Amino acid sequence: MNYNKALNNPIFKIIAQASKQLNVDSYVIGGFVRDLILQRDFKKDIDIVAVGSGIELALKVSELLPKKPKVQVFKNYGTAMLRFEDTEIEFVGARKESYHFESRNPIVEIGTLEDDQNRRDFTINALAISLNDSTFGQLLDPFDGLNDLETKTIKTPLNPDITFSDDPLRMLRAIRFANQLRFEIEETTLQSITKNAHRIKIISGERIVDELNKILLTDKPSIGFLLLYKTGLLDIILPELTALNQIEEIEGQTHKNNFYHTLEVVDNICPNTNDVWLRWAALLHDIGKAPTKRFHKKQGWTFHGHEFLGGKMAKKIFERLHMPLNHKMKFVQKMVTMSSRPIVLSQDTVTDSAVRRLVFDAGEDVDNLMTLCEADITTKESQQIQEIPSKF
Repeated sequence: MNYNKALNNPIFKIIAQASKQLNVDSYVIGGFVRDLILQRDFKKDIDIVAVGSGIELALKVSELLPKKPKVQVFKNYGTAMLRFEDTEIEFVGARKESYHFESRNPIVEIGTLEDDQNRRDFTINALAISLNDSTFGQLLDPFDGLNDLETKTIKTPLNPDITFSDDPLRMLRAIRFANQLRFEIEETTLQSITKNAHRIKIISGERIVDELNKILLTDKPSIGFLLLYKTGLLDIILPELTALNQIEEIEGQTHKNNFYHTLEVVDNICPNTNDVWLRWAALLHDIGKAPTKRFHKKQGWTFHGHEFLGGKMAKKIFERLHMPLNHKMKFVQKMVTMSSRPIVLSQDTVTDSAVRRLVFDAGEDVDNLMTLCEADITTKESQQIQEIPSKF
């Protein structure tokens, strides 16, 4: 299959020209190719692999471009990057990798295109398109990734146990891609994620959070979080959340499953905000319920003070995962702490002074608080909560 006409961005012809002058083969690979075939809007970045020096190719491409953009060189990684119009283009030399068990940082050696495709995380990301004169636009698909795109399947090019043990972040990426693309993770690959879930402990909090943010920013994050739960990853990353997945019954009285309720709240809030931190607030709004759960014969199940404790727990989660401890953390903490107040007001006789206190305490975040509360409540309660702003 040839994608000559699809490579309509002029940068590809310039890369081809630079490759010819350097006498190296070059290919566009990874996410750009995947999204091109899926006819999906792709991110403003393109990955180029050179069978030779990626840095030299980047420098030559810059020379051939009219404005000669600055090339950022990362010698330790053997990569280089430049910006063309509104697109970032990363160049890397074809390589093969090996790993130590206790680290996700690979030992890198010069390799062939085949070596480079072998090291890719999933078959759908190992697809490459030639930028060489005689084969320009030709698709190279050694692992039948094209078929996996058609069948909407996520699987690894090689043995998934090796793939995930070598770089455990790929387990989160598998789930994130399944969520973003609405693909299924192939059964052997899914079993391997469960088997290797403990390996996620060697990954830094920053990298884990980057994948969690991408899951949270999908249209329906519950898909990803249910996969994280099913594979055991969520219990390692966010045990405060999985602790909510229990229902107890005493004297015939039960309470709702706050884990599945939380995932529903996160899905509910997505059509109304693209703010990842408000979505984090939705994810964490009930985490204080597991440690505050009590049963009283007269009252039944109670969760007194869960919002206040949840705010404290949110801060500890941010600290543990090395998330920003600035205004973003304080915003999430504030939303979690205040998450029940508008609902309580809607259920009581609302006084002007109570509304004023709520508005004062929420400050400029009052609209965000209402958005969170509307995601957290039933239709009947939603109608009640919408009456509160009219009293401000």
